[in-house]
Amino acid sequence: MRILVHDYSGHPFQAQLSRELARRGHDVVHSTCTAYVSGKGNLAGDTPGLRFVTIGDGTALRKDAYFRRLRQETLLGLELAQQVRREKPDVALLSNMPIPVLVVAAGVLRRMGVPWVLWHQDVTAEALKSFAAEKVARSMGVAAKVFGAGEKWSARQAAAVVVIAESFLRVHREWGTADKVTVIPNWAPLDEIVPVDRANAWSAEQGLDGVRTVLYSGTLGLKHNPELLVRLAERLGARGTPVRLVVVNDGPAVPVLRRAAAERGVDLTLLPFQPYGRLPEVLGSGDLLVVLLGADAGEFSVPSKTLSYLCAGRPVLGLMPAGNLAAQLLRRAGSAVFPPEEISLDEAASWAREILSDPARAEALGKESRALAEREFALEDCASRFEDILRTASRARRR
Repeated sequence: MRILVHDYSGHPFQAQLSRELARRGHDVVHSTCTAYVSGKGNLAGDTPGLRFVTIGDGTALRKDAYFRRLRQETLLGLELAQQVRREKPDVALLSNMPIPVLVVAAGVLRRMGVPWVLWHQDVTAEALKSFAAEKVARSMGVAAKVFGAGEKWSARQAAAVVVIAESFLRVHREWGTADKVTVIPNWAPLDEIVPVDRANAWSAEQGLDGVRTVLYSGTLGLKHNPELLVRLAERLGARGTPVRLVVVNDGPAVPVLRRAAAERGVDLTLLPFQPYGRLPEVLGSGDLLVVLLGADAGEFSVPSKTLSYLCAGRPVLGLMPAGNLAAQLLRRAGSAVFPPEEISLDEAASWAREILSDPARAEALGKESRALAEREFALEDCASRFEDILRTASRARRR
């Protein structure tokens, strides 16, 4: 098959899937968007049968300028459509796409008669509903309805839908698309994100050797309440366990973190997203890795950074809804999960202090994290399931 995989965000495991499909003899074009700022996966290489391409001119999206962003994303959808016309795939797999990009691409794919599969990573309409409920912006209520209709319409155009957790099924039942949904949980590349020594080249460059470090690496929105990271570090220091808080991120949370750390006297290191090849060193430099997920995002989001943390073989503290799939994985690995609320921070800090003060226990938790990742993140099975879904969609076009 000739397959076009578009992962808007450029994350690691989607690229790994494209490599595996190419190794199985398929002609694969892996497309990503340069406008989306995040930690990227390995988007290069010489795997026979695989090419990497992009959309966007490198201009970052203005997340705080809604109408300008809407225009940018609509143009990106048109650019993706042109890319599909050039590549002429038998089938496409679309992932992590903003609703305007998705709607435009779905419309053009329908007109071209190219079957496609929606790899549904987040239910955007549900997130916008929470914004509207909290009155973050008056326009959000209208946006939630419009984007929700666009997301529903797009799902109905897809030949098949892959969701990352059982919790997504409720929405697809409401949309009338549940009959074409397959659940395939996300994973992380075991061969690319591996455990490394705590003292490594990256930790030495950042002055972290011999420094007790609490680390967060990945996307971080204001809805996640990034100040919780600062308050956690503050509580640890107040209990006799001073730590360096290291946050690897580019985005709106950065000035919030900087201001909160200055106000509370927290030792903070802020760094931009690092090259993917150094991610094992970055994660290995944390004595404790932290993941945040807002209370309203628990049902329809599974933070992929959690999966990378497990691959890195480090103890992990989750500040997230208990029912989230990632929270379930953390508990199975022996790590801890607490509600993402101020009231939970004392208990979370007590657990973190125990781990940071007991190297043997921290090492054991790290080994269990890696062992769980090796049991759960089997690429061969996931790739076979995607291959079957894409092949079925492609055959539907020929019929």
